[in-house]
Amino acid sequence: MVVLENIKGGIFQKILECVPFGAMVTMEACTIILTIWAKTVITNGMSPFVFVVYTHALSSIFLIPFSFFYHRNDRNDEEPVVFNLNLFLRLFLLGLTGITIPQNLAFLGLSYSSPIVVCAMGLTFPSLSFLLSILLRTTKVNWRSRSFQTKICGTIVSLVGATMVELYMGPLIKQSSSSLHVPMLLAAKKFLIFSSNNTQYWVLGGLLLAAANLCVCFWNTLQAGTVKQYPQVMKVASFYSTIGTLQSALLSALIFERDLNAWKLDLNTTQLLLIVLTASFMGVIRSCVHLWCMRMKGPFYVPMFKPFGVVFATIFGTSLPASTLRYGSVIGTAIVGMGYFTVMWGQLNHEDEVSSNSNNTKQYDVESPPQEYINDDDDDDDDNNIKTPLLKPQQNYVQ
Repeated sequence: MVVLENIKGGIFQKILECVPFGAMVTMEACTIILTIWAKTVITNGMSPFVFVVYTHALSSIFLIPFSFFYHRNDRNDEEPVVFNLNLFLRLFLLGLTGITIPQNLAFLGLSYSSPIVVCAMGLTFPSLSFLLSILLRTTKVNWRSRSFQTKICGTIVSLVGATMVELYMGPLIKQSSSSLHVPMLLAAKKFLIFSSNNTQYWVLGGLLLAAANLCVCFWNTLQAGTVKQYPQVMKVASFYSTIGTLQSALLSALIFERDLNAWKLDLNTTQLLLIVLTASFMGVIRSCVHLWCMRMKGPFYVPMFKPFGVVFATIFGTSLPASTLRYGSVIGTAIVGMGYFTVMWGQLNHEDEVSSNSNNTKQYDVESPPQEYINDDDDDDDDNNIKTPLLKPQQNYVQ
């Protein structure tokens, strides 16, 4: 009986270890499906600016009560989220750099390109974050460091792949099927469009997506500092999501979409269903799954699954009838994926180097402290007292 219980326990443990993997793969698949669906709806006439406003408005409605439920069991010693001028300015900038600018640029770029270009530009995020950290001097330039060299190589590879996606389209892997009956083809184009035949603004779409990623890099830096001061993550997310929605609504209504007809949803199509699913998935479901996986497997577990989006985008791009997929996009995205993993590998090596240096410093201080660190005020039993360094090494994270 004991042996059987041990076997069952081992099997259950292995199954439990596979749950985060399956959850992350499912999240990436759902993200690509919703992206293709959004491409379809926007191509069929819905404004990308209106889509952003409606999606994030509904997402904020979901997030606000959920955030209080999520933090209901927080310890009392944690600092509560209290509104003041500093927090409001941070939330305003988080909404601007995390929703208003990047989301509008991203969906406008999607309307000019395809989901696989979205995947390729999304994979450049660690490289752009690394370059931004160098420009902001939050990362020390150390050409002798192996991790720094690795991240430089990965950044170059990623940028080369992104350039290839933009400038080299290549021959068609699969063209929109013309063998289908006209009603079936029209239905396919109405519900599932992967990439339109018009590539006039292809490069512009990629540049908009790259600009959106660069803006998210600023948002990521600002968010890290905000969470340190206000650790209730979901509450902060719900607040800046609401502010970002208001910013997007004002920007769209006053500048981009002044026509009231553009704000009317076509109930005969899937616009409303897509908005509901996108808001619930992006706002609540995916965030909770990511937080859960990071708590179980560590902070680098979730980013490792982002290239799975390329696999799903390629599969859907070659299987959907009303779509076009080109070799240049797939090859370029694969190169970007190689650069993505290289940068992440360099970041892992950086964490190991920081941990190793920290351990060596502690061992050096305890076993053989230098003479200037010894307190000479007392001559009897205080010869081994060591002054604690005031500053500890700071870790720079590229996510």
